[in-house]
Amino acid sequence: MNSFTIEVVATSVQSCINAQAGGARRIELCSALSTAGVTPSSGLIQIAKRYVTIPIYVMIRPREGDFCYSRNELEVMKQDIENCKIMGADGIVLGVLHEDGTVNDAVTRKLVEMCKPLPVTFHRAIDITPNIKDALEAIIDSGCERVLTSGGAATGPEGIEQIIALNEQAQGRISIMPGGGIRPDTFEQMLNLGITDYHLSGRLPKKGSMPTTLFDMDWAETDADSIKKVVKRAKEFFM
Repeated sequence: MNSFTIEVVATSVQSCINAQAGGARRIELCSALSTAGVTPSSGLIQIAKRYVTIPIYVMIRPREGDFCYSRNELEVMKQDIENCKIMGADGIVLGVLHEDGTVNDAVTRKLVEMCKPLPVTFHRAIDITPNIKDALEAIIDSGCERVLTSGGAATGPEGIEQIIALNEQAQGRISIMPGGGIRPDTFEQMLNLGITDYHLSGRLPKKGSMPTTLFDMDWAETDADSIKKVVKRAKEFFM
């Protein structure tokens, strides 16, 4: 059977546990997923590492909003990278752009160098760049091992043709990992020869039990059965 990897983005310890139980082979750990994710707390990183054995890649993003960062924000990112290395992170996820939306290759290269020996995934910041093909070349040159992308579309299934084109452009120099809107019911259309890494959350809504109308007490959590369905189909395809 050919190798494949299902990566699950998780925002809680329980989601990490459920992802592993479902057969995920890697976790992207972040907080505030509804805002495209920010750096999780040190407590979340450390306790997640305690409860799961699969690799955990930690997102380094100092705030919500765009991906063009100030000097102070870059200092925060650098410190968070150092902290993640101390806490045993297995990899880093990041992305830095210029004001015009192009990849800030100089800063990205410095951050990738700082992350060593940890591998780096460039996240979906690539999907808002003005020229995604040029962006991919800059990301490759920066030393990232992988890029998470929806092909410049709102979801991976919608951007599948561009994702295939990016994979052909990469020619093995970097791993192209489709993500965004991948669920058990959309995974089938994402399967493609040459692409072996896939990214999803597998989240289902959770209902809060506290009676209040002041705050929204609901949240979402990775569902082990949803991940199992995707892993099962991937195994069938890659056999």
